[in-house]
Amino acid sequence: MKLYYAVRDTVDYEVYGADLSVTGLTASHTARTRSGFCLHKSVLYAAAVRALGIPSRLVYGDVRNHLASPRLLAHIGGDVFFHGLTQIYLEGAWVKATPVFNKLLCKLYGMQALEFDGRGDSLHHPYGQDGGAMEFVTDHGAFDDLPYEFVMASMRRSHPRFIEGDGTVSGGSLADEAAPAVNA
Repeated sequence: MKLYYAVRDTVDYEVYGADLSVTGLTASHTARTRSGFCLHKSVLYAAAVRALGIPSRLVYGDVRNHLASPRLLAHIGGDVFFHGLTQIYLEGAWVKATPVFNKLLCKLYGMQALEFDGRGDSLHHPYGQDGGAMEFVTDHGAFDDLPYEFVMASMRRSHPRFIEGDGTVSGGSLADEAAPAVNA
């Protein structure tokens, strides 16, 4: 479980200026830069647990995301996001693990950080005081390795205003945008 928390909390969740090149979506690049969003952090976690001999897969889907600023929602084109997470094989079963939104960012957006006990899925990110959770709209399946062309085609189709070349739009910080988003 230590790896889950290391990826969740020591790699900053940042969507702006993220490298979406083949190299930018490698575990080594994310470990070196200590920044990325769900696509990057899921690849890093999958590689880290594999290094310990634990089988893992990458899972993709569309989610209704509640950790977003008004600026990010405008770039994305709504509140449904293409999303990546990890599945790991523990004690004879596949469990989903989402070490994505770090504790600090969750605090800035008034959310609880997603926990993982290694037995149950770490999947439906809680938000708000009423016990709401992230909603999964579409499941695109699990993959043994990063399906780069599929991921990029999905990002371009789902979020055309968010992609610039081999990366995402620059000039922002989700953490800096948190205060206006919380007060909106």
